[in-house]
Amino acid sequence: MRRVNILFTGILAIYLPFAPLQAAGVEPGQAAPPFTLKSLKDRNLSLKEFRGQVVMINFWATWCGPCRQEMPALNALYQKYRQAGFVLLGVNVDSETANAVRMASKLKAGYPILFDTDKQISAQYRVGAMPTTVLIDRDGRVRYVQKGYVAGIEDKYQTQIRELLKE
Repeated sequence: MRRVNILFTGILAIYLPFAPLQAAGVEPGQAAPPFTLKSLKDRNLSLKEFRGQVVMINFWATWCGPCRQEMPALNALYQKYRQAGFVLLGVNVDSETANAVRMASKLKAGYPILFDTDKQISAQYRVGAMPTTVLIDRDGRVRYVQKGYVAGIEDKYQTQIRELLKE
């Protein structure tokens, strides 16, 4: 019986830090929770700065293989649509920023990279899978939420971005 308790305690230790991630959240139609985070360029950026633009928030981690696969496609979307009023914010959820800085540089992320080291923002957005992508309209409302990565998802993102840019 004691062995089961130890195992159970171990499982709680693994999942306990992520418990707040499941409690709160955003759904399409809700106002996007406001936030301010430190950026890769050592400057604070706030979501409210981008009101009036279509904003994609991509939550990612350095240990996430699918995140690495997705980043070049996201960068291409950002380069293609940023002049039309599209903003992409890459929010890294690692506790330490050094690996994220190296990975963003290696993958040539041309969009702003922000750091959620204490995971408060990812908790508000109910980030339970890596990557999680949230698309916000010009009025600051969540319109689409994608949990995880599937090859070719960038085609779906492109359709959604175009739709929101036309509004």
